Amino acid sequence: MRSTPRAETFPANTPAASQIFTTVLSQGPLTRLEVARRTGLSPAAVTKAVRPLIEAGYLVEDVDEDARPALGRPANLVRVDGGRALFLGIKVTGDEIIGVLTDLCCRIRVARHVPLPARDPRTVLRFTADLVGELLTEADGFGVRVQGLGIAVSGDVDRGDGVVRYSPFLEWRDVPLAELAGMTTGLPVTVDNDVRALTVAEQWFGAGAGLSDFAVVTVGAGIGCGLVVHGRVVHGAHGVAGEIGHVTVDPAGPLCHCGNRGCVEAVAGDAAIVRQIREATGIEVTDTAQAVALAHDGLAAARAVYARAGEAIGRGIATVANLLGPERVIISGEGLAAYDLFAEQIRDAFAAAAFGSAAECDVQTRPLPFEEWARGAAATAIQSFITADH
Repeated sequence: MRSTPRAETFPANTPAASQIFTTVLSQGPLTRLEVARRTGLSPAAVTKAVRPLIEAGYLVEDVDEDARPALGRPANLVRVDGGRALFLGIKVTGDEIIGVLTDLCCRIRVARHVPLPARDPRTVLRFTADLVGELLTEADGFGVRVQGLGIAVSGDVDRGDGVVRYSPFLEWRDVPLAELAGMTTGLPVTVDNDVRALTVAEQWFGAGAGLSDFAVVTVGAGIGCGLVVHGRVVHGAHGVAGEIGHVTVDPAGPLCHCGNRGCVEAVAGDAAIVRQIREATGIEVTDTAQAVALAHDGLAAARAVYARAGEAIGRGIATVANLLGPERVIISGEGLAAYDLFAEQIRDAFAAAAFGSAAECDVQTRPLPFEEWARGAAATAIQSFITADH
């Protein structure tokens, strides 16, 4: 592994400065007065925090003499210089690793996919280190330093400790991934659950920007949910929160890998759908693509399985809306390839199960390729860089 220069320290050394920078990053360009309004801080506090960020090159003030108000200083716009720093994001799936190089505004500059021959931590770390080395070489051409690496993994992940407590798809338990990856790459490493990482990206750079309360629900191999409440991604006391995949929707339903019956994931996860179609039709369905094709071809039994899955997902989303009252729920994940097969059932089940005004929640679909999950990992690295030590 090549030697990596030590990452620099972000100059926002107070929580207020981090908040100001994050607001400009996710909602800018903004005038200082608008930054003060959105953060609830005084204009003087904003000016004090912005000055070192401009001096260090992280913020840029666009001077526009034509924007001068009747009295006082010009109402210049302040924006983030995305090219000031680079970050890496890695998403680990069961059969490949996706890596991206992003700028400070989380725009993907380079993306790579690498097949994963085995899922054990040693193999994953070796292939991750090789991919990071490739991306660092690509980064050399941009002339600025890579400040951090984010890694996204499915399952129960303790971000604070950087430990993967349990990942059913990788079959990992208690893997200190942040420490191991830091040793092999030489970079500051942030490890988080993949859905939470995607939620950070949506909060700062996507469909959740500017919203105080929203949720991201992912459908595919698993059914995941990332939550933002009062502007903060919810991690839970033990790193587990938002597990709507394990909300029971049918107590007499199929057995889930978690040990319970009738979980949303046991009805609507990819493996569950494939199994149910195989059982209902007698056809040896081997993967999701074949399951979708059978349903699209009009096979009634296959379509019924997808309808049931949609109902389970809709009830799971309604549970989130009833508990937290989010402004928006964003549905994403690789399972959206089949969205037309269960969209109506998701909407109907949500409307039936959502209580009162919770039914007014804006439910959106947002198809995202796997590169976006890796971008979510990069977003967690950006977040750690900006908010470190305060």
